[in-house]
Amino acid sequence: MQRPLASSEPIYPYRSPTSANAWVDVDLGAVRRNAGRLRQAAGVPLVAMVKADSYGIGMLEVARALGATFAGVQTPTGSDESPWALGVATLDEAFALRQAGCTSRVMCTSPLLVRDLADALALGVRPALHTVETITAWADLGGAAWHLSIDTGMSRAGVRWDEVAPLASVIRAHPAEGVFTHFHSAERNDGSREQQERLFAQAWQSLGDALPPGVLLHCDNSSAIAARRPSPGHLARPGIALYGSTEATALGLEQVVHLRARIIDLREVNTGESVSYGATYRVAGACRIATVAVGYAEGYRRALSNHGVALVHGQRVPVVGAVTMDMTMLDVTLLGEKCALGDTVTLIGRDAEECIWTDDVAAAGGLSPYELLVGLRLRAVRRYFESAGNIVFSERA
Repeated sequence: MQRPLASSEPIYPYRSPTSANAWVDVDLGAVRRNAGRLRQAAGVPLVAMVKADSYGIGMLEVARALGATFAGVQTPTGSDESPWALGVATLDEAFALRQAGCTSRVMCTSPLLVRDLADALALGVRPALHTVETITAWADLGGAAWHLSIDTGMSRAGVRWDEVAPLASVIRAHPAEGVFTHFHSAERNDGSREQQERLFAQAWQSLGDALPPGVLLHCDNSSAIAARRPSPGHLARPGIALYGSTEATALGLEQVVHLRARIIDLREVNTGESVSYGATYRVAGACRIATVAVGYAEGYRRALSNHGVALVHGQRVPVVGAVTMDMTMLDVTLLGEKCALGDTVTLIGRDAEECIWTDDVAAAGGLSPYELLVGLRLRAVRRYFESAGNIVFSERA
């Protein structure tokens, strides 16, 4: 079965979108094109991070769109667009990939306990290891490929850069396929990335001939790929940039996620009257308020109360009052009679020529774009599209 051609019809419809009042449109074509731009910028193969359900977007759908290999599915030949590996953070994520028939390389970048290693081996996972105990236990299970994790400043996981030497003998006996570190502030021009790179080089070079000649070095995440061309080493590990966030401007990435919902109520509100819980918004003059069937149960965060914006018929309108669990209110006064019950509102993404970027929504609410995207896994229906370019959406009443 070949990959579907570009289409305006949704792929993998979990239920009819006409039955949903809130949904997320995911542009799989944009994911693939973003991966191509990242691969071109990095100049090395990618470990595509699909952890946390591809940052809330849909791990299996994204893996297929990126060209990962699935049993019984024909993939394009003669192309290097597929990722070198898929990156996960848990064995449950690896299991979901394998259960769906994915036969591509899978790398788990989070530490695993000794008791987890047999399962990792059974799933064909390349684990991140950093202790004598786990490396030895992994070797005792059969010596499959693994990657050495080095901590150069995150203080989260991996062997400290200045405590690598005691691992030399066990690594010599059980060679690593790769060695990696993770940047804590690659998006900042503060010298921290360069400092971490120096510590990383110091660490792996201190191992000398304990590392095999063809060992794969990798350190670049999304922000590091955007910061320099090409990436050093042999692999790069983009995550959120695949989904059109954080480095969209620097890398020419496309918006992938489009959060939409229906208007389910319209009412006139008089001067001085309040909107939503806590009466945090009082209207300065008579206005028209639209209630939209989306709230923090769909991942549209409460922090966007009185700060967010939405698109209705391609025009920006403000979020007013507190975002509630199930509903969000908009001031649509300026739209007049153009606005009607059942109309579609875009709260993240594109409508006609206007686009509300994921990063802008996150900034408006003082949020991380990572937590914003992951939160979209909650209640909203997801629809998947193959597009030849950015979705241009406009629904007229």
